[in-house]
Amino acid sequence: MFPSIQPFNSGYLQVSQTHNLYYEEVGNPLGTPILFLHGGPGGGINTYVRRFFNPNHYRAILFDQRGSGKSTPYACIEENTTHDLINDIETLRKKLNIESWVVMGGSWGSTLALLYAIHHPKCVKALILRGVFLARPCEIDWLYGPNGAARIFPKDYSYFVADLSEEEKKNPIPSFLKRLTDAKPNVQLRAVNDWNRWEMGISQLIPVEEPEDFYNTLDEGLAIARIEVHYFTHNSFLPSENYILDNCDAITHIPCEIIQGRYDIVCPPQSAYELHQKLPLSNLHIIADAGHSSVERGISQGLHAALKKIQLMVRK
Repeated sequence: MFPSIQPFNSGYLQVSQTHNLYYEEVGNPLGTPILFLHGGPGGGINTYVRRFFNPNHYRAILFDQRGSGKSTPYACIEENTTHDLINDIETLRKKLNIESWVVMGGSWGSTLALLYAIHHPKCVKALILRGVFLARPCEIDWLYGPNGAARIFPKDYSYFVADLSEEEKKNPIPSFLKRLTDAKPNVQLRAVNDWNRWEMGISQLIPVEEPEDFYNTLDEGLAIARIEVHYFTHNSFLPSENYILDNCDAITHIPCEIIQGRYDIVCPPQSAYELHQKLPLSNLHIIADAGHSSVERGISQGLHAALKKIQLMVRK
């Protein structure tokens, strides 16, 4: 990781009558443009992410997707679909006068990176993906249903669904959407903690044992919980279950580095492997001692190596 750094440019971009997106640029204004796409959806960016990029070589662009982080309105799910986010990326690219860029993302960020590349392949020099998520119903069922990750972390899962009825437990996502949009703040806050504690508790190879509630107010945590549930209720607004893999022909010419934790419970390696099989210019790097999180040593080292490799490649 590189030392902490401050943005050399930041601002807000109005993308609709409702939404204003926060964005920032760090590193070298004359360097290779690289767009970072955060996870969730709804996760937002943080200062830690800036440290992935060599400030001498990269002009890194980071932004908070609709409803996330510093973007306004916070946790808003109106006018908030996958197609909207793809269009927002193009709007940002044009505002910053960037012809093409490297695109990097992990988890949901990998989903959005792939979808953006499929829709705008001429604008993408290379892809760097971590913890691949293809937004298929089977992946969502694995993570949130009773017969996937729940069988590996049964105690954590019991906390996750503790407030649900036996019928609701068969398909938790609609019930969480109801709670996360409830008029009562205390109902929302309980759901925020249940939702986020589940995923955070299983994201690393060495999990946090019985994590405490980590949100005392709705100022944090609501965005990722509400927006994730909103997207997953609607199958991430994709027209078909296998949309990304079925449309990989559009991006077979794009170099792609895939960093995947062997023990990623949130986004298991199967999806990364299937994607790798579809992309002839991809390299799949399985990190033997890691889960899903980018803060894990093996994952961060893998991303660092991928960034260095792509930088040398696009300079040629």
